[in-house]
Amino acid sequence: MLYETKNLNPSDKKLLDDGILLPLMEQFYTIQGEGFNTGKAAYFIRLGGCDVGCHWCDVKESWDANLHPLTPVKDILEAALSYKAKAVVVTGGEPLHYNLSELTWHLNDQNIETFIETSGAYPLTGHWDWVCLSPKKTAPPLPAIYERANELKMIIHNKHDLVWAEEEAKKVSKSCYLYLQPEWSKREEMMPLIIEYVKKNQKWMVSLQTHKYMNIP
Repeated sequence: MLYETKNLNPSDKKLLDDGILLPLMEQFYTIQGEGFNTGKAAYFIRLGGCDVGCHWCDVKESWDANLHPLTPVKDILEAALSYKAKAVVVTGGEPLHYNLSELTWHLNDQNIETFIETSGAYPLTGHWDWVCLSPKKTAPPLPAIYERANELKMIIHNKHDLVWAEEEAKKVSKSCYLYLQPEWSKREEMMPLIIEYVKKNQKWMVSLQTHKYMNIP
């Protein structure tokens, strides 16, 4: 559920629309566990609110934005700077429900790299050094975001998802990195299929949720 702006006073609604306030679920310093940037230290900012509705989502508590407090960007930034992080990952939920220009402007001003993880179902806002596009069948990406994707991360829940992955790969640029990642609850079943598929289709690489193996956020 997205933020019920009808319950906000006009001042807070404008601050939310302008991206000066954001519904913050959590923020933490950890190791990036997936995709191209696996293994790198990064500060994560997780925003609340998502209507994409993946049945296998492992952060369903992020869906209802109203459960997460509207937090000033300056406070979010202050926390990130306290860890001296060189990279910040903005995720969700679906972070592109919100205007992220203010947040990324301040991060860039501090020479912090900005990474986003998104389904691409909403227009891209903000300035990003790295865009991880992870399409979902329930809410397909907008056409414009494919050309901005630095990596395409396809979550494989069943065998047909490999067919879908190929369809999505045709839409991104030739420089985009292509990853197949087993959905966590199906990893034992899907991993052998993914391994054999990547061996036969070498444009793809395997992505794992290594943070779960390391038992970190």
